[in-house]
Amino acid sequence: MELNRRTLLTLGASAAALAAGRPFAGLAQAEALAWRNWSGLQHCEPEERLAPGDVAELGDILKNAPRPIRPVGAGHSFTPLVPTDGTVLSLDRLQGILTVDEARKEATFGGGTRLGAIGRALEEKGQALINMPDINKQTLAGSISTATHGTGLGFNALSAYVRGLELVTAKGEVLTCSADENAEIFEAARVSLGALGIITKITMENRAPYRLTRRVWSVPFDEMMEQAEELAEQHRNFEFYYIPFSGMCLGITHDETDAEINPRASTDDDDAVMTLKALQEWLGWAPSLREYLIRSEMEKLPDDIYVDTSWRIYPSERGVRFNEMEYHLPRAAGLTALKDVRETIETNNLDVFFPIEFRYVKGDDLWLSPFTGRDSCSIAVHRYYEEDHTPYFKAMEPIFRKHDGRPHWGKLHTLGAADFAALYPRFKDFQEVRAALDPEGVFLNNHLRHVLGVA
Repeated sequence: MELNRRTLLTLGASAAALAAGRPFAGLAQAEALAWRNWSGLQHCEPEERLAPGDVAELGDILKNAPRPIRPVGAGHSFTPLVPTDGTVLSLDRLQGILTVDEARKEATFGGGTRLGAIGRALEEKGQALINMPDINKQTLAGSISTATHGTGLGFNALSAYVRGLELVTAKGEVLTCSADENAEIFEAARVSLGALGIITKITMENRAPYRLTRRVWSVPFDEMMEQAEELAEQHRNFEFYYIPFSGMCLGITHDETDAEINPRASTDDDDAVMTLKALQEWLGWAPSLREYLIRSEMEKLPDDIYVDTSWRIYPSERGVRFNEMEYHLPRAAGLTALKDVRETIETNNLDVFFPIEFRYVKGDDLWLSPFTGRDSCSIAVHRYYEEDHTPYFKAMEPIFRKHDGRPHWGKLHTLGAADFAALYPRFKDFQEVRAALDPEGVFLNNHLRHVLGVA
């Protein structure tokens, strides 16, 4: 099997758009209404699956649909944010660019707009998102609601670039929210887990379109530990992956450029992760031999360098499904925590083959942002979707918690309201805003009741 850098970097799957709406002809109702997230871990059979076409229709749904009502985006969260026996509500019909403010470099989108649909459309309007995550299948509303992020010391999660939003409450009231209007609700709503209402419009701060040079290279783990902080300071975007049982990392940098476009070639990017899976299955009993084979291949790899417009550079296509845990730690603790992760995996010969992702994110002041009050490093661990993730994640979570980590709201964790109250200085403020907007808990499923402390 061929092992190359490009395929090693794509660690997951393209999100299948999970359709919402009335039962399909020819299918039993339960089958038609059944919902699953992208990995298949989370699922439910709601009484209704609905997709309003406008705010008026949404208002009627919120008044009459079976409870609890849970909004769904692309189904790319691994935590049970969506499952309900009431109503799964899709924003797929509320998409696209609605308005553009060229002077302010802002644009307003429908909440159901997919990140992957924003780049080209926004470029045609003379704008671009300031930063992007490495998966672009999510909806914009889902992304900001869970504090989805990219990488780069100078860049926040997407939520911090929201300049206004429209929120439809449980009573069907339409609220326009910004720093100047309904300001307290705005602060809570920028990372809200879908617990305050349905976000139908989002105004984003943008910038002029730009090109990026992307460089990908391999380097021994110990060298990366010495270089990582300097690389993060030197480059616009920097992240790296550690390949378990290899002693090797793959570094990735993005820097702005005026160079001619030189796009990456189109290949099947899923081969390498399945190669790593095969090596784990064949040589799990011989970690030293496994490390020798992977390292010897990675040391031969030349640097990959290519240039393209920003929205083509950021995302990776992911065709191998997985479940994921990601924690955000204080920047000063990130590399130490990663060393602990590697030692735990390899000392105990844990059954792991997915690369481990390490990113940098600028701190913010949002109430439920995992980056509130501190610059952070994010460490993400993945488990093949057909395998039990529990033992691996159970071994990882104490490491992240020891280093004062906060979990990604859309990635698997075991924390509850008492933990979050200790981690988030404005947690009580969020609880109060939520209770005022939705006193009957229309938007609360069992998972949200647990993490927000609602009986």
